[in-house]
Amino acid sequence: MAELHKNYIAGAWVSGTSEIENRNPSDITDLVGMYAQASASQLDDALEAAGRAQVEWAAYGLERKQAVLMNIGTELMSRAEELGTLLSREEGKPLAEGKGEVYRAGQFFTYYAAEVLRQLGENADSVRPGIEVDVRREPVGVVAIISPWNFPTATASWKIAPALCYGNAVIWKPANATPASAVALTEIISRQDIPAGLFNLVMGAGRDVGQRLVESPKVNAISFTGSVPVGKGIASAAIQNLTKVQMEMGSKNALAVMDDADLDLAVSLALGGAFGGSGQKCTASSRLVVHKGLHDAFVDRLLAATRAMKVGHALAPETQMGPVVSAEQLSENLAYVDVAASEGAELGCGGTRLTMETDGYYMAPGVLLGTRNDMRINREEMFAPLTSVIRVDSYDEALAVVNDTSFGLTSGIVTKSLARATHFRRNARTGVVTVNLPTAGTDYHVPFGGRGDSSYGPREQGRSAAEFYTTVKTAYIAAGTPE
Repeated sequence: MAELHKNYIAGAWVSGTSEIENRNPSDITDLVGMYAQASASQLDDALEAAGRAQVEWAAYGLERKQAVLMNIGTELMSRAEELGTLLSREEGKPLAEGKGEVYRAGQFFTYYAAEVLRQLGENADSVRPGIEVDVRREPVGVVAIISPWNFPTATASWKIAPALCYGNAVIWKPANATPASAVALTEIISRQDIPAGLFNLVMGAGRDVGQRLVESPKVNAISFTGSVPVGKGIASAAIQNLTKVQMEMGSKNALAVMDDADLDLAVSLALGGAFGGSGQKCTASSRLVVHKGLHDAFVDRLLAATRAMKVGHALAPETQMGPVVSAEQLSENLAYVDVAASEGAELGCGGTRLTMETDGYYMAPGVLLGTRNDMRINREEMFAPLTSVIRVDSYDEALAVVNDTSFGLTSGIVTKSLARATHFRRNARTGVVTVNLPTAGTDYHVPFGGRGDSSYGPREQGRSAAEFYTTVKTAYIAAGTPE
């Protein structure tokens, strides 16, 4: 019998009303474990406990809170190989990426451990004589965190760490596709010096546990990463209670390759940006906007490099791209290949299901050629190891194509021209811009977020996280006259 992994509610590990299987997408005969699904009453218990624990946690001394976050971060980094292997086993990304993700998650916690001590307020003289003004940030309260499966440890950590740093309690509902990483992170947090109920892991389906969570008046803020339709549904539910909302949603990121670009660099950036994590990244380069002067040479090199990629079991050392996360995701990906064909795009390579030594959700990375920016494949987020090449005649056209989207998360340009790079950096309508770097890959100490349908609410990461996880209090103090 596979081990049953439980929810963590009000300081205790508890069974649910049912369980789900968690299978390895590299080898579906490999059962990672069974994972409990929480009931509505268990979620209510978590909310009650979180409200009580948050008051106690907010009163902890700064160094006591700092130690908690530092302990979590250092343990994640020291166990990066072990927990990264577990992550890759259940999600499908190559082992190096899994280990790197866990290590980066640890860095989020150690960064916010330091931020615990940097929470400085402001003071000013009032416009009225004899009165001083004190401005400081206080915890927002109970935070609901709803995280995705594609970065099951890192995305959750860049939400959980600042939530705890700024004195909040957490109700975490992870994606059901990757529960093992959620339980592993929770186990580390559960051993820390925190009040019972401060941190709760509530696993379950979004339509059940997730919906009840976002509708609860006992939740003061919701941080969500996922799809646009789900995000809009959360926003609609949250507004009924005037709950604070922060959401990171879809993307359709473009990498513009100019005629003066270093060809080898451009191909390398496109390859990694498009197919890293099997294309299952919100920062993936799903549109390659290529100047006509370099188009043919770029396409030839890109096709050769894509065909040479080693697709395989996530834990195999030679694997460059693992499987996609599930049968449902694979089916959606292949459907987009059919959509591309119906729209007149040419499948340059890949885009097919692969049969490997183990039974898994393998797909050959695909490059779509001869595409237009008005095609569905260039308007909708595919979340697949598929990228489209769009040929343009000039830099101005390239910038226009990059900006012609309802999304606005990341964009990049490959060029040797400082003037083009500067103009692009200032005029690309995305929250993140890269120059001669992939569209995927961001730092943990600076803001992250997008525009349009990609993001809603305050930015994540860095000191910008304080905007979401705190509320501002302005105090007026009459100094009086000394005796």
